[in-house]
Amino acid sequence: MLLSLALVFLCGMALAAVFEALRLPRLLGMLLTGILLGPFALNWIAPALLSISADLRRIALIIILLRAGLSLDVGDLKKVGRPAVLMCFVPACFEIVGMVLLAPRLLGVSVLDAAIMGAVVAAVSPAVVVPKMLDLMQKGYGVDKSIPQMILAGASVDDVFVIVLFTAFTGLAQGTQLSPTGFVQIPVSILLGLVAGVTVGLLLALFFRRVHLRDTVKVILLLCIAFLLVTAEDQLKGIVPFSGLLAVMSLGIALQKRRAFVADRLSAKFSKLWVAAEVLLFVLVGATVDIQYAVSAGAAAILLIFCVLAFRMLGVLCCLLRTHLNGKERVFCMIAYLPKATVQAAIGSVPLAMGLPCGKIVLTVAVLAILITAPLGAFGVDMTHKRLLQKRAVEKESGNAG
Repeated sequence: MLLSLALVFLCGMALAAVFEALRLPRLLGMLLTGILLGPFALNWIAPALLSISADLRRIALIIILLRAGLSLDVGDLKKVGRPAVLMCFVPACFEIVGMVLLAPRLLGVSVLDAAIMGAVVAAVSPAVVVPKMLDLMQKGYGVDKSIPQMILAGASVDDVFVIVLFTAFTGLAQGTQLSPTGFVQIPVSILLGLVAGVTVGLLLALFFRRVHLRDTVKVILLLCIAFLLVTAEDQLKGIVPFSGLLAVMSLGIALQKRRAFVADRLSAKFSKLWVAAEVLLFVLVGATVDIQYAVSAGAAAILLIFCVLAFRMLGVLCCLLRTHLNGKERVFCMIAYLPKATVQAAIGSVPLAMGLPCGKIVLTVAVLAILITAPLGAFGVDMTHKRLLQKRAVEKESGNAG
């Protein structure tokens, strides 16, 4: 496993640097590293590492969501209001509808199979979107209108909504009755996740005020609590709907609200952790990609993905109607909401494992969605944010302050 880890980090960072030098997204180099080193190509990653790949990817996701929460000012979200809430579910609904309308015609699948495929593909990737939005917040692009904050929050809740729909659709395919309580789980899961995260965050703020600890110890403590929250989601599955990842992010938001200076220092620490976690996450996501599935899909599956992306962009546009964002800023939001990776890698193979007839084609489309949208969305954000978003004049503000 040690050799595999060395290859993952050395090759991942090397290819990321090469792609960055070519003015392409770094994550594309990491994904390519995973594809090349993974079991479907060179097979240089040890089975022991692949067996814990899902847990390692989840740890990396926890790190970036903690960093996001610690950097997110809830006051900025209040400025956005309605669009921030709509972005949590409307684009995903549009994409699922697009899949249901088009997949039966292009791929010859049933409407229910198309719905399952739509639920797999519709989730935006917080692992791609969140670090990009944090970077824009640090650089000052779009922050005056809280654009990165709105996209960051929406991308974090979007997954909860889509995964509940996926569970409902796969249950239908297995012959279970569709219960209204299944859809009630969506708001309950979000609400309980927020309540749990905020409560823990406020308790930690009080604890940090009374007990002096080194920032490194605080980081370890935050990570352990985050692991417990995510584990609670697994343990409570089937009993109480609960979003552990949303709880992790809201924990950071609550801590930032009560102890902003502590949150700023801890956010800097998590930024350093993300350097390693990012490589591990995207290389291991790349390792799940089976190129043979992608090649076997043909032009119809590729056309389908681009068509449903158009539905998704239309959904984003609907969320932004009657807002103060101009045309360029709305186009940027549409581009930033394209990337898919983590959820597709996590649940893309579930229908196949369940023995559903649509399993192979769902996995194929999920693989293609990762290969197409992750680099497309990341590249789009990198190439357009300077042209489409207004930068906060930090120098001018600091000069006036002086």
